[in-house]
Amino acid sequence: MKTAHLTNSWCSVSGGIATFYRALLEAANRRGHEMRLIVPAEEDGVEECGHCGRIYYVQAPKAPFNGGYRLVLPHRYLLPGSRIQRILAEEKPDLVEVCDKYTLNWLAGLLRIRAFSAIRKRPAVVGLSCERMDDNFRAYLTSGSVVERFCGAYMRWFYFPLFDHHITVSAHTAGELRAASGGHRVRRGVWIRPMGVDLTEMSPSRRSEEGRRRLLRDSGGDARTVLLFYAGRLAREKNLKLLIGTMAELARDPEFDYRLLIAGSGAVRPELEQEAAKLAPWRVSFLGHISSRDRLAVAYANADVFVHPNPAEPFGIAPLEAMASGLPLVAPAAGGITAYAHRGNCWLAAPEPAAFAAAVRAVQGDTEARIARVTAALETAKRFGWPSVCSSFLDLYAEIHALQAGAREQFLLPPDFVSTERRSSSERSTHDDHTQVTARSRS
Repeated sequence: MKTAHLTNSWCSVSGGIATFYRALLEAANRRGHEMRLIVPAEEDGVEECGHCGRIYYVQAPKAPFNGGYRLVLPHRYLLPGSRIQRILAEEKPDLVEVCDKYTLNWLAGLLRIRAFSAIRKRPAVVGLSCERMDDNFRAYLTSGSVVERFCGAYMRWFYFPLFDHHITVSAHTAGELRAASGGHRVRRGVWIRPMGVDLTEMSPSRRSEEGRRRLLRDSGGDARTVLLFYAGRLAREKNLKLLIGTMAELARDPEFDYRLLIAGSGAVRPELEQEAAKLAPWRVSFLGHISSRDRLAVAYANADVFVHPNPAEPFGIAPLEAMASGLPLVAPAAGGITAYAHRGNCWLAAPEPAAFAAAVRAVQGDTEARIARVTAALETAKRFGWPSVCSSFLDLYAEIHALQAGAREQFLLPPDFVSTERRSSSERSTHDDHTQVTARSRS
């Protein structure tokens, strides 16, 4: 079997989607599964990834709202002889997965209706939803009832029906698909499959006196310092001003010297630096992007608290990495992280400075609770190792391909829910979401 995967959510130096696809390439090589990845880049290119993997880089301009990413525009696949058409025609994938809601989703719909004469093989077409459209609009544009209605209509009519089936990363991201799934002629399955963590890299075994000393030097702290740590993109949707507000609250604490280390790069860094200088001077240090995974693992293991501010996180690989490293986690009680984070393995708080500061103080103030929750967090992280996570994706791709090819009448891996036809509300309430998707979905 051969799969092709396209996404605009690709950054060569960081990002959860890139982390996922790199892990998936490794798993594909172990299994002997041919995998092709098509991503935007500064210029065209090809990278061989083992004996079964290959990455095609497609020249693309920077994204308008987030210059850390690039955007493959429709002309790169619409025009006859365009690069993406040539790649798909030559590779002949059995399944094409698209992780994008704005410019690449249209490619999925065109593949379903066999719109490209050069691409003779009709692959199964899957949408991978790794974020919510309404969350993106709230972060980068505006909020309100008009935006909610627009996003709902777009998802229902211009995203959901363009694919044969859908995969998404958490119940939080699945909510948007569930709302869009009613009233369709073709029945489509929706599966929730989580992201993962590298359990060989992230580990409490990375703790060391030298690692701790390095972090203290980076923060300007001393022996009485409590080190808070954040790792991730410095992007508007991450709600990072909450961290600065939290540090302003903690600065008034007479007992501990709280310092925050921020690892990552992104467009909002200058704004955050100004806010930190005004509200929490000398208490926030910006480390920039940490390219070395070894150095990042050492930072996780030698800090005191990981603070994750985003209440609308689609899944959250970084908080899971903190758990795997034995680092106490403080996070909002909302979003995709609740797929694995709960009050038994971390400290959940309202996404407000006072509540976050109180949670950080609770981590420091109760040794017994800290040990118990960190122990539970380590056990939680073990369930999300990349090998098992990626195997579940590869198994699901095989299932979807088998149905599309007519080799199977129903799934052995039942979807979390399926789309429904137009019917009365009383009929919908009695419909079993877990009904097997039959071969009718090939239509």
